[in-house]
Amino acid sequence: MPRSTRRRPALAHPEPEQIDLFDVLHALSDPTRMTIVSVLRAEPERVCGTFPVNVAPSTLSHHFKVLREAGLIRQREEGNRRFSALRAVDLEQRFPGLLDSVLAAHGRAAEETQEAQEAEEDGGA
Repeated sequence: MPRSTRRRPALAHPEPEQIDLFDVLHALSDPTRMTIVSVLRAEPERVCGTFPVNVAPSTLSHHFKVLREAGLIRQREEGNRRFSALRAVDLEQRFPGLLDSVLAAHGRAAEETQEAQEAEEDGGA
């Protein structure tokens, strides 16, 4: 049976001036999405299925959609793979310093959580 020649619809990305602060903050309020954004801050582009998150593929697709529609990431398709990249320049122009501040706060919170877990493990041994 021949493969379908139908193409998937084009991915929607808001223009930089359409990026809304509340949509960005909502997108960044989820730990899985923060992990995705943190990874993309360190790497220019990454294949969608290679992020260090422990969620079902359908859930991961939802997280990418939220990030894309909020204007945080840009995605492109190459064959059957989808690549994601952080729209750092657009975000910095629209909301100067916001992304760095949120990522720094997230990093501090992650460190505090790790330290608390280690202290609990040391105290329970």
